[in-house]
Amino acid sequence: MTGEVAVLGVGMHPWGKWGRPFVEYGVAAARAALADAGIGWRHVDSVVGASTVRGGYPGYVAGATFAKALGWQGARVTSVYAACASGAQALGTARAQILSGLAEVVLVVGADAAPKGFFRPAGGDRPDDPDWLRFRVLGATNPTYFGLYARRRMALYGDTPEDFAQVKVKNAALGALNPNARYRRTVTAEDVAASAVVADPLRLLDICATSDGGAAVVLTSMEFARGHGIAEPVRIRAVSTVSPCYPNTVLDLPDIATDSAAAVEPATETFRASITRAAYEEAGIGPEDLSFAEVYDLSTAMELQWYEDLGLCAEGEASKLLREGATALGGRIPVNVSGGLASFGEAVPAQAIAQVCELTWQLRDDAGDRQVPGARVGITANQGLFGHGSSVVAVR
Repeated sequence: MTGEVAVLGVGMHPWGKWGRPFVEYGVAAARAALADAGIGWRHVDSVVGASTVRGGYPGYVAGATFAKALGWQGARVTSVYAACASGAQALGTARAQILSGLAEVVLVVGADAAPKGFFRPAGGDRPDDPDWLRFRVLGATNPTYFGLYARRRMALYGDTPEDFAQVKVKNAALGALNPNARYRRTVTAEDVAASAVVADPLRLLDICATSDGGAAVVLTSMEFARGHGIAEPVRIRAVSTVSPCYPNTVLDLPDIATDSAAAVEPATETFRASITRAAYEEAGIGPEDLSFAEVYDLSTAMELQWYEDLGLCAEGEASKLLREGATALGGRIPVNVSGGLASFGEAVPAQAIAQVCELTWQLRDDAGDRQVPGARVGITANQGLFGHGSSVVAVR
């Protein structure tokens, strides 16, 4: 186990399609987090920005961009890019600065102004880029990949489109309770079944949207938090940012070929399972200790896959866990009580930070109607392109 850092404040800009620069969303989230922490901008020693490649030049230097927008005051700045894992890597960087003594108070910010429709790679020919190749050579857009993942679950475990629809029903009901969610209405399984097929077997309501939004977290040393009058703050106990191990025998976006396993036995676990295992080991906990989880439900089928990767159930039993109500609010291990991407959509560099915001509100008992009773330990899970793992454990 490594040392813990305190989550002194969290803040978000609501998700939607607002049509404004990403910096505005990040600054609004940062100011909300500072206000929640009860400190001023001048208290901040360091800013870590989760970068967005769609924000032009300012997006690539998010740390300095947010620091400038808040008002130059001499803070150390860092910019981090790891696709969907950007927010977790930004949090890991901030934690490392605090534990090493480089900073006492670090502001972590991520924001995006996403394009309409499916994400696509930047322009130009890049034949050595696996993301470019999967789009341009295979035509494998993100929904195509999500559909293949769903088909894999159907073939291996007998999952059905009706199972996938129930994930959306669950998450939409929780998103309806979240003031920061983009979609705040309940849906039925019939609504999902009536929506257009996008990548068979997945329909429009099975797949998350692209969104604008922002999220921020104020991390501090434990000493600073206690000196600020907070004796028992929410604490970050682990940040996993692992990469895959050879041989990788399960296809994972954006790779379009597996490593050869001809001369080497396949690994005992998949990349996604290794992400959460590393978080558990660092935190000194196991799945049985969790109160709830926030996972990256890019599609309904991928949420089910995370149940197994988190060790909430055995391989192939995710749909059974869902049908039993175990992952609903009030169940044994609620998942995506925020409403998940089903209710928010993707604002890529902000999403892993937003997951930690939800962990914090739940662990403080501040989540209102979506509160998990007695929440003490929460975990996040997602992955970014090119082998970026992402999982955060927070405790109270």
